[in-house]
Formats: sequence, structure tokens, C-alpha cells
Amino acid sequence: MGYYDQDYENRTSRKKVSKKGYFFSGLAGVVIGALLVSAGFQMDNNDSNDGVISNNKNIGKIQQSVSVDVSSSVTGAYEKAGDAVVGVTNIQEVSFYSQTGEAGTGSGVVYKKDNGKAYIVTNHHVIEGASTIEVTLADGTKVNAKVLGSDVWTDLAVLEVDGSVVKTVAEFGDSEALKPGEPVIAIGNPLGLQFSGSVTQGIISGLERTIEIDINEDGIVDWNSEVIQTDAAINPGNSGGALVNLQGQVVGINSMKIAENAVEGIGLAIPINSAIPIIEDIETYGEVKRPYLGVSIAPVNQITQYHRENTFKLPSDVTEGVAIIEVEPSSPASQAGLKQYDVIIAMDDEKIADLASFRTHLYESKKIGDQLDITVYRNGNKETITLTLQSEKTF
Repeated sequence: MGYYDQDYENRTSRKKVSKKGYFFSGLAGVVIGALLVSAGFQMDNNDSNDGVISNNKNIGKIQQSVSVDVSSSVTGAYEKAGDAVVGVTNIQEVSFYSQTGEAGTGSGVVYKKDNGKAYIVTNHHVIEGASTIEVTLADGTKVNAKVLGSDVWTDLAVLEVDGSVVKTVAEFGDSEALKPGEPVIAIGNPLGLQFSGSVTQGIISGLERTIEIDINEDGIVDWNSEVIQTDAAINPGNSGGALVNLQGQVVGINSMKIAENAVEGIGLAIPINSAIPIIEDIETYGEVKRPYLGVSIAPVNQITQYHRENTFKLPSDVTEGVAIIEVEPSSPASQAGLKQYDVIIAMDDEKIADLASFRTHLYESKKIGDQLDITVYRNGNKETITLTLQSEKTF
């Protein structure tokens, strides 16, 4: 028993000594560890600060290179042409008491300054029915405009404003040099002046597209309009604005958009080469002076092979030209002997391949009173008929 008690005391005594040793050893370890951690933390902080400074320098360099890269041919084109695109507000009388109100807002393009005046091309439908036209320049300046004239057939109009307030004039390009897939931008005022100077980017989707126009809405096609197709967004308010190539040149006047729910990304513009003679006539005469033939025509390449052979009796190798669908009585064409189902293949020995080449020759190369030699196929035989051009028939 005594042995047991003595052994217990000895063991108890050894345990007490051991706990104290462990306590002091642990305390010393904690203090040394804390000092090491503190020193390491300071070293890490110093390293971290050096890294942050270095990273900030690198970030600054990256941001600088990005700001340089955003300048492009698109931004350059916009900078050149953007300020020449203006807002055009149609103000009409809206009540019995001759009060006026805003009927709508479109766009226009300043294309010329001369003798203290500036000239703007826009769409006919933008200014139609207006009692007053107000033009809003790129800097917000508002000025009244005079309508020099408009053309319902091509949907073009010309305005005149005080030239002293106009700083930028657009440069016309060459729409015949355009190629499918070529990048373009559309500049205008979609949905009104709150989005003035908006620019959208796209490509040329198609050239020499022909759309049928029923001017008096009687269900009969009155006019075939040749347009440029683009996928650059053209919305209400863009009408009359500029379609611009990457050289900053106006290559088209935005006119219409197909708004069917099933069709997306189709915008239409009047080729500037087609618009220029119209603009010049309106500016000079207040209307378009057109030579008049008195025929309804259709491109041969849109006629089925069956009708080419059986209705028009064309040789198999004739795949281009314009076919006469109808001849108006007492017209220059009728007086000269042109007939229904004649196919025009040349004018003045210049090849006529389609509607565009037909109009280009008739409206740009000829004037009222000129003689015109027309080469046609009739019943499979080639003939040449000469006629004198007269003024266009008015409705």
C-alpha cells in the first residue's frame, strides 16, 4: 500500500513539473512565431506594394494602346461626313384655326454652299405637305428652310438655308463603284432629334435592287425605283440621311426600310449617281425635267425563259435588255413605231442591259428635244428606230 501511495506521489510530482515545462516552451514558441509572422507580413507587404506599382504601370500601358486602336476608318468616315447630316422637321397646319404642329422629323444632307446659301438633299416624303420646314444642324442650331422643289418619283427633295450657319458640306462619292460586302455607315436621326447624328455600321448587301412604287396607291405600279440594299440599320427618321463609304463620301440617300416582321436587316438607299441629276434639276428648275418615251418596261433577266422564247421571241443568246410591256397612245414611242413586246438592247449604240442602264442613258445622256436611236428585237429580228424625246407626261 505504501509503495502504491509513494509511487502515486512521485508520478503526481513528475506530472506537475512536465506541465510547467510544456507551458513555458509553448509560450516561447508562440512569441517567436509571432515575431516571425510579423516580420514575414512586413516583407510580404513590401513585396505586394512593389507588385501593385508594377501592375498599375502595366495597366496604364494597356489602356493607352486600346485608346489608340479605336480610331478606325469608320470613325474617320463619320468625322468627315457626320456634321453634314441635319435634322429636317416637317411642320404642318393641324387645325381650323391654322395652328401648326410637328408632323414628323427626318434627315437631310448638306451637299453644297454657294453665294451665301446652303443646299440640302432629303426625301420627298419627309417634307411632303409641310407649311414650314425647320432644319436642325449638328451643333443644335435651328434655321428655317425653303423648299426648292421635290420629285415624287425618286423620293428626293432639295432645301435651301442660310449658308452662314453651315460649317460642313458632304462630298458625293461614286455609287457605281460600290461592291457587295463593302462596309458602309448610315448617318441620320432615327426616331427623331433626340437621337440626332446616330451612326450605324453595315455592308452593301446588294446593288441595283428594283422595287415597285405605286405613287397614287391605285394598285398599279407607277415607278420602278433602283436602290442600294444594306444591312446598316435604317429606322424611321433616318430617311433623307446619308449612306457613307469608308472614305467619308456619300454614296446613297437613305430612303426606305422594309418593315415586315419576317424581314430583318434590310435598309434601302437611293444611289447617289442616280440622285445627282435629280438634285441638279430641282435646284435649277424646281422640278425634274425628264425626257419622255411613253413606255412601260421590264428587265429581260426577270422574264421567264418561256416568255422570252414564246412571247418576246428572243434569240436564245439574248439575256439582257429591257422589254416593252405597254406603249402609251400618242406618246413619242407610239409615234415612232415602237410596239408592245419590242425588246430594247441598245440606245445610240450603247448597250442597254437593264433598267439602270436604260435610265442612266435616257436621263443623264439625253435631254428633251434630242433624237434617240433605239435598237430593238421584234419577232426575233433586230431593228433600229429613231425618235425625238419630249417632256415627261404629267398626271
